[in-house]
Amino acid sequence: MENGMEQRALATLIVDDEPLAVERMQVICARMERLRIVGTAADGAAALRMIEALTPDLVLLDMTMPQVDGLSVARRIAETVPDPAQRPAVVFVTAHDSFAVEAFDLDAVDYVLKPVAPDRLARAIDRAFARRSSGQGASRATAWIEEFWVPHRSELLRIAAADVHRIDAERDYVRLYVGDASHLLLETIGALEERLDPERFIRVHRSTILRRDFITGLRHEGLGVWSAEIAQGEPVRIGRTHLKAVKAMAGR
Repeated sequence: MENGMEQRALATLIVDDEPLAVERMQVICARMERLRIVGTAADGAAALRMIEALTPDLVLLDMTMPQVDGLSVARRIAETVPDPAQRPAVVFVTAHDSFAVEAFDLDAVDYVLKPVAPDRLARAIDRAFARRSSGQGASRATAWIEEFWVPHRSELLRIAAADVHRIDAERDYVRLYVGDASHLLLETIGALEERLDPERFIRVHRSTILRRDFITGLRHEGLGVWSAEIAQGEPVRIGRTHLKAVKAMAGR
């Protein structure tokens, strides 16, 4: 490995309330030269004490634990270590894929599903090193969401917000369209709209958000009905409550 702080082995704390899960993670990590295990914790409260005492570079953090869960641990880390550059990188390790939105709101480096595959964990470690090398921390240049993590087979797939051209509501889910593919994400369209950059996305209907540069034109259908013509697919009807904002985008 090259010289440099970002290239040294990451001091790693494993946090999980299941002894067998801890043992399995220890075995996987022991085979990775870029990791140095400094301790394990069986619950969130113990994890917080050990993080304060050991100042690890990386925390492999179970999501669901009694009393103090993984999300609470990550929030506490952010509260007690104001400088993002000084915080340990957090990789959530969980059997549940339904907490991804909350996890990445807390600036998690990755979200790995159990049972953990060594190659999947290796990719998470790559991201931790990339974060360390670039000097990025939890504070971002923008308050708007920049990426989505969606369930895909036995892992989570990272999708850049800039690559999503359409978002449709499906009850408590949204469907993200990227090229010819689509992915379901557990989040309401209203909650997601609040986290999207309004300079990049616009809501055109109660059930649809479009990326602004995906809209190729506006068409008047008659009787006050308007549609947004898009780069691919059928035109999308514009809801009456959103028509004023869409027209304003076009300078109308």
